[in-house]
Amino acid sequence: MTLRLGVNIDHVATVRNARGGLLPDPVRAAKLAIVAGADGITAHLREDRRHIRDEDIARLKAEIDKPLNFEMAATSEMVGIALKTKPHACCLVPEKRSERTTEGGLDAAGQQTALKSTVHALKHAGIRVSLFIAAQPAQIEAAAALGADIVEIHTGAWCDALAEGRTAQASAEWKQIVAGAALASGLGLEVHAGHGLDYASAEEIAALPQIVELNIGHFLIGESIFEGLPETVTFMRAAMARGRATIK
Repeated sequence: MTLRLGVNIDHVATVRNARGGLLPDPVRAAKLAIVAGADGITAHLREDRRHIRDEDIARLKAEIDKPLNFEMAATSEMVGIALKTKPHACCLVPEKRSERTTEGGLDAAGQQTALKSTVHALKHAGIRVSLFIAAQPAQIEAAAALGADIVEIHTGAWCDALAEGRTAQASAEWKQIVAGAALASGLGLEVHAGHGLDYASAEEIAALPQIVELNIGHFLIGESIFEGLPETVTFMRAAMARGRATIK
């Protein structure tokens, strides 16, 4: 019944890179989040290095005392960096330079042949492998067939529908998340969720017993401008605890 919180510190690096230089330091943010109750840190090293940089990944692995979840595209360059860094886990995500943020889940069902060698190489090195996918049966079954350890359910469409008051779509997306979490758990996959979550949506999804980890970044970093990062992590943990407490 434990629900972990992974804090994504990408957008601390976004602010740093907007001006250049060294500040604000995403590694310092990671350490503050951990002190405030984060169970792990997530960082996405993109091909264009628009936020997190190679040296950030190296420092995170060396300096934090909680698991590092390394988000990456399934490319030979990123596999090489992952094998050198040896993070606790690698989350494979789709990536294109034109997007502002990850727009959807990985097409595990359509890319099984291409993904197979990446998953094998990471697992052979003792790295847990997660696939960031939509909560669709074909994608979940493909993740299991590939030998992934974890699926992270993309919650962006649900969160967007909630925020924009599109009630019918939000309900349909929620039903798919509920069914997807149950299917993934039944197939022996560890189930995580993330993208677009805020206090209210995190509290709601925390009530799904199959989900054991939420990975949240942009909202927490944005709120920290007003409240401070330790405070926002504390508030998020409280919201998750309220949702978890409703499980019978």
